[in-house]
Amino acid sequence: MPEPASWHYTKITKPMFDLKPVDQVLKGRIITAVGDEIIEDGFVEIRGGKIVRVGPASELGNTDLAVVDTGGKTIMPGLIQSHGHLSWDGVHELSFQSMYDSPEIRAYKAAGNMLKSLRAGVTLVRDLGVHNANLFAKQAVAQGFFPGPRLLVSGESIIQTGGHTYWVCREASGADEMRRAVRDQVKGGADLIKIMACHDTLEFTDAELEAVIDEAHRNRLPITAHATYDACIRRVAEFGVDCVEHGGSMSDETIQILLDKKIPIVTTFSALVMQAKPDIAKAFGIPEWKVLERQKAVGDKTRFDGLVRAAKAGVPIVFGTDAGSPAVEHDVIAPELAFMVEVGVCPNNLDALRAITIRGAQLSKMDKKIGTVEAGKEADLIVVDGKPDEDLYALERVEMTFIAGKRMH
Repeated sequence: MPEPASWHYTKITKPMFDLKPVDQVLKGRIITAVGDEIIEDGFVEIRGGKIVRVGPASELGNTDLAVVDTGGKTIMPGLIQSHGHLSWDGVHELSFQSMYDSPEIRAYKAAGNMLKSLRAGVTLVRDLGVHNANLFAKQAVAQGFFPGPRLLVSGESIIQTGGHTYWVCREASGADEMRRAVRDQVKGGADLIKIMACHDTLEFTDAELEAVIDEAHRNRLPITAHATYDACIRRVAEFGVDCVEHGGSMSDETIQILLDKKIPIVTTFSALVMQAKPDIAKAFGIPEWKVLERQKAVGDKTRFDGLVRAAKAGVPIVFGTDAGSPAVEHDVIAPELAFMVEVGVCPNNLDALRAITIRGAQLSKMDKKIGTVEAGKEADLIVVDGKPDEDLYALERVEMTFIAGKRMH
């Protein structure tokens, strides 16, 4: 792996937030996220921050641990937000806050959004940057200065000079500058690289696209691309990205490339879904013309045909909301999942729950560690008042959040 960011060499005498895992047994209804498995009356035994046993309550037997009976509430894996922007507040217009927020305000926003994420049951955030505030959020959590979810961060998103969202990302021109931009993110401690591959037109020359992808892979980091229509999705897939963000229209040929290269898509419907609701849009100052535009988009399910065909063909579909966009706050989870089922990229609620748990873990190569309720995994768990497999909006009632056995909410 690359040389670690410089903050790794800092001696920390004592974390400011020094939370310890609690050895205990949780009893309740368990969604394991292993296929469609549900244990209606089960237990999870946690020792040393790990799950050591899972099974029906009848098999628990005598135990030396404290037993927490949830009263039939649902125990399931922690939720994974695979496309978020912690230092965007989810309220205000993006270009304004991107250009005028001070670094200190970005830090406060990220801190607040980490708390909101934990309260919503989110135990891992894949922060796709735009600017580099996420590098410092990761440091703050890792060094114990602030309690937060697990973080995988991209640093600055990399774009061509004057490209999509140039007012906040890292601009570069030419292959050498692309490589330098990647190296700067690596130096800062990025876990992955994010590029903006298109907006209304394709961005990057072939040489630039080849260089930015090659440099990420040379540094053993995955690279993901904002890609929203067929020509862009096909291009970045052929050049070798590891994931597609948002997705969009796709030909059968493009879908086959994704299948052949095992490239997942993180769908992000929430901006459309939330901004299409007049009461919500009004509260967030969304102009009427934008509301009408969003309502038209949500109402026309044919626009999602490419994503639905990709999902049915076997392309992995992973949960993400583009959290931080106006009206898409970091604790807004259920509407995205519900729309994934409504539009057909997930066939049912249990599959949608796998999109926000095990498939999120697989995307980030953490599936051997988290993502399911299984013996040997770290105890990233939530307790929900309700049955999310029957009603996804039960996820609005998360009562406990654990990361590696530590109570975070």
